[in-house]
Formats: sequence, structure tokens, C-alpha cells
Amino acid sequence: AFLHGDLEEEVYMRLPPGHSQSQEPDLVCKLHKSIYGLKQSPRAWYAKLSSVLHSVGFKRSNADSSLFVRTGGVSKLVVLIYVDDM
Repeated sequence: AFLHGDLEEEVYMRLPPGHSQSQEPDLVCKLHKSIYGLKQSPRAWYAKLSSVLHSVGFKRSNADSSLFVRTGGVSKLVVLIYVDDM
């Protein structure tokens, strides 16, 4: 899920071992999306998911920022977000 988050700032990283160019050992790459292990990734993913849920009619609960509710007529749809960071 974290791979779908959009980064708000420029983030650069060193290439993983085995991927560096021997002529350019200090080569880095610019990230266009969040990746696992990046401290901004959970927040970026939440912002993306929240935006998508809002676009289809969900409203975030005032009681819990991970709870979204959409009502329509006599039905109510509730989405609760939980991330287990094992």
C-alpha cells in the first residue's frame, strides 16, 4: 500500500548494493513515489487513500481520523483503516 503514496518533497537515495555504476560510485536516484522504509511513506499513503475516499463521497470521522463514513438513503458504509507494521 505504501508504494502508492505521492511524495510532497524531493527525496534522493543511494542505489542499493549491486546496482551502482562502477564509474560513478556516488550515483543517487530521485524517488517519484514513496517506498517501504521511508519515514514519509505512511503519511503519503494516508493522504492518497483519504483523497480517494473523499472523491467517492466518504467523510472522515471527527472522532477518529482512520474512520470514514458514507451515507446514502437508508444505507451507511463505514471504512476503518488499520495498518499492522509487523
